[in-house]
Amino acid sequence: MNTIAANHSRRQFLKTTVIATGGLLGSGLIVGCAVMPGTGAKAAMLPSATAPGVMPNAWVKIGTDNTVSIICARSEMGQGVFTSLPMLVAEELEVSMDKIRVEMAPSREPYINTMLGGQLTGGSTSVPEAFGPLRAAGAQARMMLIAAAAQQWKVEPSACRAENAMVIGPAGQTATYGSLAEAASKLEAPKTPTLKDASAFKIIGKPVKRLDTPAKVDGSAEFGMDVKLPGMLYAALAQCPVIGGKPTGFDATRAKTMPGVKHVVQISDGVAVVADTYWHARKALETVNVTWDEGAGKALSSASIGAGLKTASAKPGALIKKVGDVDAGMKAAARKIDATYELPFLSHSPMEPMNFTADVRKDSVLLYGPTQFQQLAVGMAAAVAGVKPEQVTIRTTFLGGGFGRRIDVDFIVQVVEISKAVSAPVKLIWSREDDMKHDFYRPIALHNMSAGLDAQGMPTAIKFQVTSPSVTARLFSVFVKDGIDPFMTEAAVVPYAIPNQLAEAVIHDTGLRVGYWRSVSHALNAFANESFIDELAGAAGKDPLEYRRTLLAQSPQHLKVLNIAAQKSGWGTALPAGRSRGVAVMEGYGTYLALVSEVSVTGGEIQVHKVTVAADLGTMVNPNIVEQQIESSVIFGLSAALFGEITLKNGVVEQNNFNDYPIVRMNQSPAINITLVPSGGKPGGIGEPVTAMIGPAVANAVFAGTGQRLRKLPLRLA
Repeated sequence: MNTIAANHSRRQFLKTTVIATGGLLGSGLIVGCAVMPGTGAKAAMLPSATAPGVMPNAWVKIGTDNTVSIICARSEMGQGVFTSLPMLVAEELEVSMDKIRVEMAPSREPYINTMLGGQLTGGSTSVPEAFGPLRAAGAQARMMLIAAAAQQWKVEPSACRAENAMVIGPAGQTATYGSLAEAASKLEAPKTPTLKDASAFKIIGKPVKRLDTPAKVDGSAEFGMDVKLPGMLYAALAQCPVIGGKPTGFDATRAKTMPGVKHVVQISDGVAVVADTYWHARKALETVNVTWDEGAGKALSSASIGAGLKTASAKPGALIKKVGDVDAGMKAAARKIDATYELPFLSHSPMEPMNFTADVRKDSVLLYGPTQFQQLAVGMAAAVAGVKPEQVTIRTTFLGGGFGRRIDVDFIVQVVEISKAVSAPVKLIWSREDDMKHDFYRPIALHNMSAGLDAQGMPTAIKFQVTSPSVTARLFSVFVKDGIDPFMTEAAVVPYAIPNQLAEAVIHDTGLRVGYWRSVSHALNAFANESFIDELAGAAGKDPLEYRRTLLAQSPQHLKVLNIAAQKSGWGTALPAGRSRGVAVMEGYGTYLALVSEVSVTGGEIQVHKVTVAADLGTMVNPNIVEQQIESSVIFGLSAALFGEITLKNGVVEQNNFNDYPIVRMNQSPAINITLVPSGGKPGGIGEPVTAMIGPAVANAVFAGTGQRLRKLPLRLA
């Protein structure tokens, strides 16, 4: 019994006993660009299942058995790109979704995210960035296949049409894509392929089932934790309790005698035990005595950081936007309102802790695991291993959550150092505690808000100032200009018709490393702005919904989603005893949103019963995935609003695991009602923005029910 339990995980049991869907593609000629071993929906995310085939362009590969593979250049971390991006190609290629495979792209120029400037998944850009190029890739391949068939039949291409992975000729002739692919690949690719009109869409806009679900159900999906290489060892890593600290020495006398231990090595920011299993490595690590140079970070505390942030906020800010004359507007006001809002550091805490596998050799490096930023991973690995970037191969698995954390590659650098030191393939696995205490945290922020109201209670002027660390100054300093980080000022400017507006930003380095976190600065700035607008409505004695309607009269897209959310939530109708409603409105990533929360407060505890969302994101590729992302964002944002907080004492993060950094549980989850507003046009992003909406809506609902204004997250009643 014990032997079976030790050698057979639940995942391995499923992988060996459940019949996987599909099989391998047949043989064929690869042209255009090479594609590393990857995965497909039918191949159940098995890297070895990459099939040969003909590639008319960098995004489409056709096997001789008429199976079509579509290359996905964005990391799948639950947000649905493994399905939505192939839908764009399949629509124009005239292939049904049940006939395609999906393969993860290698790190190569054609797969750059043009909106972000690198092979990077983030910023809710995946669908908006790919909407044109991937449709064009599908149309280009379709036109080349039609041209090949027309050439074979000696007819005009205009007399032929594509349907269900076949070309049909004027006399009813048929030829499969597989039979035409090699000839098509030799033709010149059309530079301006003809795209379908939206009225002809058969796939885009339809609720297509996710292609990754079967593999995730039967256990064949490959995450970083599943990676295995011949001769692979496992590493557990001791890192300085104070982030930024370095090891100065260690005693591993006992560890080296423990079962399975192969090596104990010091790297630039820690000491790793390398063993035949992760458990052996982790247990041995507990016996290693490491001495640390804690560095300047040991002086950090939540109190000192808060004081420093407050001092910095008194400095003049860099200009984000100026409309009219705020000083004159304030002087003309009948009443002035001031408020300060505080938001804490937050952990990303994806369900799959940081991990990666590396095999460093003399003249090559294989990287294998979950990342959001393939390009940075390759560049950093090359520098550490002492090879050229073109000598580094990266294979991307599914990500068990990302939320921006896997944009950073610290854990990848670590495993490259370890593999290089021991001359063997190594998988590094962080514990949950490692992950919680060594994150790149969502920045802390302090917002100072001021407004002047006229005699009717309507704003004549508003001033917004955010003081916060800059993530972009650390990773992409070239984008920080004149004191403005564009990823610090999202949603900083209110959409309301206020004649005099001033928005400023103060970049302040607190000494704790920060990273991009789901919705980035939308979550910071929307909380301050939408809470403050509610305060103005309260000071004016007006209903907060009607107050917003008046101020949005010249903003039809904001007003449309606000009216829909109000109607769907029953705003203005009677509620059960003890319940109240709050509202928030925002545009983020090209998507217009309104959210209404229904809450109660019992014994000082906030319970969110119902959340109503109206979303206008232009053209939707897959409404099912849109709804999933909205639901996910509500829960993610609600966890942060009610519970999320990272604190420091003597330079050490105090939170360790989900017992002291809780997330919303099933019994705390609200009912979520979603209305998707069809409007056409360019698609907006939806993976992140709703995260920013739930905090202010809940805070506003608490005020409506209790009269207590909560200006600090997480939300706690006095």
